[in-house]
Parts: sequence; C-alpha cells; structure tokens
Amino acid sequence: MLNEFAAMRIRAGLSLDETANLTGYSVRQLQRWEAGIGKPRDAAVKLLGSMGPNVPAGFSGRFNFIDLFAGIGGIRKGFDAIGGHCVFTSEWNKFAQETYAANFRDNHPPYGDITTIGTDEIPDHDVLLAGFPCQPFSIAGVSKKNSLGRKHGFLDETQGTLFFDVARIIKAKRPAAFLLENVKNLTSHDKGRTFQVILQALTEELGYRVWHKVIDAQHFVPQHRERIVIVGFREDVPFSWDDLRLPAKGSVRLGSILHPGDGSERPEPPYTLGPDAKVNGKYTLTDKLWQYLQGYADKHKAAGNGFGFGLVKPDDVARTLSARYYKDGSEILVYQGKKANPRRLTPRECARLMGYGDDFRIPVSDTQAYKQFGNSVAVPVFEAVARIMQPHIQTLISASSRRRAA
Repeated sequence: MLNEFAAMRIRAGLSLDETANLTGYSVRQLQRWEAGIGKPRDAAVKLLGSMGPNVPAGFSGRFNFIDLFAGIGGIRKGFDAIGGHCVFTSEWNKFAQETYAANFRDNHPPYGDITTIGTDEIPDHDVLLAGFPCQPFSIAGVSKKNSLGRKHGFLDETQGTLFFDVARIIKAKRPAAFLLENVKNLTSHDKGRTFQVILQALTEELGYRVWHKVIDAQHFVPQHRERIVIVGFREDVPFSWDDLRLPAKGSVRLGSILHPGDGSERPEPPYTLGPDAKVNGKYTLTDKLWQYLQGYADKHKAAGNGFGFGLVKPDDVARTLSARYYKDGSEILVYQGKKANPRRLTPRECARLMGYGDDFRIPVSDTQAYKQFGNSVAVPVFEAVARIMQPHIQTLISASSRRRAA
C-alpha cells in the first residue's frame, strides 16, 4: 500500500522531481519519506495537502494518464509522444520496475501490485492505459448470488481477475478515455465468454463507448505480432479505426534492426564488441543446442506438425518474439552462413524489434531483457493509436472544463 505522503503526492499528480522543486527537499529525501523512513516535514505535508487532486499550473501536459500493468512502458511511450503526462504507474515485476525506472527517471517510480492500491490513492486522470493479463472469469460467484436472489453486475462477475482492477478504477475515476491491450486470442478465450464479459462491463455497466481492433505490428516493425486494442470514451465521439493509417505489411525488414557489424554503429558491450561493433560470440548457438533444435524440428516435421525454429535473414520478417526467447531463441534465429551456427538476437536488437529507440536503457540481465521485450507491446502501434485518439480526448477534456466553469 502507498503510505499517506506518497498518496498525497500521487493525488496531486506530481512526480518526485516536481515535488522536490516545489518543496525544496531532495528527491532522495522524498523517496525516504515515501518508503516510511522518517517523518515528512509538516511544511511539505501541508503543501501537498493544499493541492488536492489538481496538478499545479505548469506541471501537467495536455492531458494526464495512468499506466497500469505497465511492463517496461511500451504503451506509455505512445502517449508520451503525443504530449501526455503520466501521473501514476503500477507494475508488479521488480525487474520490469527496474527497467521502467531507468527510462522514465523524470517521473514517479512505478508502484507495485495494483490489487493492493485503493482508488482513493490513484490520482484523477484523463486517460487510463492498461495491458492487463488475460484470465477466465468464474461464474461461481454469480450463480451463488442468483440462488440467493441477489442482484449482480458485470463488475461483480470479474472479481478475482485483474480486469476487475481496471474496471473499478474506471468506475471510480471516470476518465475521458481508456486504452486496453491484450493478446489476439482474448476474443476466443474461454469460448468467447471472457471478451463478452469485458465488453459488457465496459459498455453496459460503466457506460463507455467502445471500439476494438486486432493490429499486426508488422505494419511498423519487422515482426508478425497481433494484439487486440480496446479503446473507450466516456461520451459519444466520432472515433473511427478508419483514421488509423497503417504502412504496408512487410515494408520494414529485419535488416533494419540487426547490428551491421561493420563499424557503422558504436559498440555497445556486452552486445557488440570491438571497433567494428560485431555481435558478441556468446549469442551464437552452441553446437549442442543447434543440433538439438534441428533434431526437434525434424521430429515434428516427420509427424506432420509445424513446430520448429525460425531461421531469418535480413530481408525477412520475424515470427512473434515471446517471453520464452531466453530459453533457446528458437523462434527467431539469425542466419550466419552455411559454415556457422545461427545466433539469437541481442537484447538491443529485441528492443529495436519492438520499436524502442537505441536510447532505451537496458539495465537488467539478458534473461530478464528477453522476457521484458517478449512481453512488451510494439511501441509504434500504440503511438499510432494514441494519435487518432488524441483529438477526441481533447474534445472531452475541453467539454468537461467548460461545464466546470459554467
């Protein structure tokens, strides 16, 4: 749970740096107070308390948003790109938190398990972002309520799932808009019931206008990666997926994200080494692993199955990068000629494959980096969606401001 001082800062919509500038205390001192070390100064508490849920002039972007199930910030980067101001982040994985904090150091640290944070501890916001995990909804609780003659809603039906935490925050905060992301198979999960309950909760109980679309990241990056994007607005707006301009599939090829190894890019140890920035040999598969993967593929081919490794060259588009890539790299193996074993992508190449720039910091081990990029969204997809949402977000924010002023 957030302590009282941290909750006050979050409700005010301030980052640690902004709070430091306002109060005159160092970021390190503020972090100590938020960690429960020492008692916050009365002057700092009084200042934050006087702000309430409003962001002071000069400290907000064109709109505020929160980032739930944030991972390493892929969805957030899309909304940062259109001028949004992130006021709250939740991500439970400590390694993902480390990468997130390393790349968004000008803002608040990510908080942990969203199921332990009350809605009163979350700041007001204009847009909610969430890449929530997919879980089946149990009907046991609903059946019990029916047997007792009690009424229930779709939010009751989602209790015990992480979507419930998204829904309870939307219900309490009523943001102008939201964007939710999930795997393509969400629509067929649990025989379609999971998706049906989600849509009913968002539309019938929460009262939002909702659109959804499966988008393949292959329009933007050299990787086949389909994800469902669910967009909702609090009021009627003329949103349309027709406004989403997608480059032709396959217009970007794998060579654009691979290390050239010819000295045209600076070396980045441990990924690339030497004056020519050649890929570190540790990413080349051992003879034993390469023989195993070939044997595994032959076995399944003989059985009529499609399982096997994905060998790619610079002109190819890769398979979907998964969180299991750290195990053997089998879904995307870079061809290195007939006389050499193929190699894994480096973590930097994985970052590029997901649309992260080379300025994106990777502070964790290779194993954790592979997991993080395999679990991430493709950043350019969500920047494109953010851009077609932006005018409608602004319309609703402006309408709310006029109503408050009237």
